[in-house]
Amino acid sequence: MNVIIFGATGMVGQGALRECLLDPDVKQVLTIGRTPTGQHDPKLRELVHSNLFEYSTIEAGLTGFDACFFCLGVTSSGMSEAQYTRVTHDLTLAAATTLAKLNPSMTFIYVSGSGTDGTERGSSMWARVKGRTENDLLKLPFKAAFMFRIGFVQPLHGIVSKTKLYRVFYSVLKPILPIMKSIFPKQIGTTEQVGRAMLLVAKQGFPRSVLESKDINTLGTTL
Repeated sequence: MNVIIFGATGMVGQGALRECLLDPDVKQVLTIGRTPTGQHDPKLRELVHSNLFEYSTIEAGLTGFDACFFCLGVTSSGMSEAQYTRVTHDLTLAAATTLAKLNPSMTFIYVSGSGTDGTERGSSMWARVKGRTENDLLKLPFKAAFMFRIGFVQPLHGIVSKTKLYRVFYSVLKPILPIMKSIFPKQIGTTEQVGRAMLLVAKQGFPRSVLESKDINTLGTTL
């Protein structure tokens, strides 16, 4: 299996990349982003691409892939709905539309969020935008597409969030995270579980196109 990862420098993307590099079924990993990952592995090829809305100049290198793990995401804090739509919906669809054209047999996995509003009519701006993104991705001509509505994710194996606020948050919670996870095993996952769940769904599929935290954490434990 050949895999493309967007957002491999983010917390979830780092976890996905780690699990791909460890999985013997994954032959090649291509990361696409504005900055390099800093990782080195015989399986890994990095493509630093400044304009994530436009792919016409690099299409030749985007064929022959079986799965895409789209892990790019930003907080909606301080953004208008138009701004958040551009960097969440429009950016994601630009990449996905290109990949669907070049790799119709691809499985596309989108990292969404717990609480996403699939009706697109709720009061929460970020949830509406995420819901619209999910709905539009599911209309594209991929072999299959799955929406991963992740909840709380604990970073493991030295993985660190790029967002300062999240780093502080995780640092404060670190002493009690094992207790929280033992009490809420289906609600609190890890970067390892998310990455493994992505791989399992890419290989075997899933009965539903939208996966909630409990689905993701259960799958990530069984691989």
